Amino acid sequence: MAPVPSKQELDNALIARHGAELHARLSNATVAICGLGGLGSNIAIALARAGVGHLHLIDFDRVDISNLNRQQYFVRQLGQFKTEALRENLLAIAPYLQVELSTVRLTEENVPTLLADADIICEAFDKAEAKAMLVNSVLEHFPDKWLVSGNGMAGKDSANLIRTRRLGRRFILCGDGVSDVETSGTLFSARVMACAAHEALAVIRIIAGDFDNNIKE
Repeated sequence: MAPVPSKQELDNALIARHGAELHARLSNATVAICGLGGLGSNIAIALARAGVGHLHLIDFDRVDISNLNRQQYFVRQLGQFKTEALRENLLAIAPYLQVELSTVRLTEENVPTLLADADIICEAFDKAEAKAMLVNSVLEHFPDKWLVSGNGMAGKDSANLIRTRRLGRRFILCGDGVSDVETSGTLFSARVMACAAHEALAVIRIIAGDFDNNIKE
């Protein structure tokens, strides 16, 4: 096996790609990812590769065989908590990433505590009621935090229908806004990953300051 590069070597590689200023912003950012399924696991991978320095992974579930068609887990991880399995996979990509785990179900009661330290919050739940709970709770308790949410990535319609929209001062919504697994009948990794990529890129753009003076997106 190849030796693990030093942190400085990995930082230099990212600085060469992104520039020192953006790399510093990414390195110092803390992003909470709420839900580690098809959206959340792919968002986490993309942010780790981009050089985001701190990720807070939140999910109560375990890796199931039904997850393998679209989520960033492996057969050998079946039965593990998603938080622990995803941390293992992330550190294989970015060994100096700081990862905080909360293996719990997010509720209206624990949102104010669990998300207090995040600069940006990613909503990546499967169920509509969980999405609504998190969005409403964040908007109530943390109106000055950025919230990036996903809505509509099921089925096999064109990925070009998935887009990023700014719905509020600090609220970004990604997806086609229509599809769900109940009506579309399936979830494909390629389309779920497309929505996850929109969310991850929105996070990167927020960290870079691209949204600050652009109310309409």
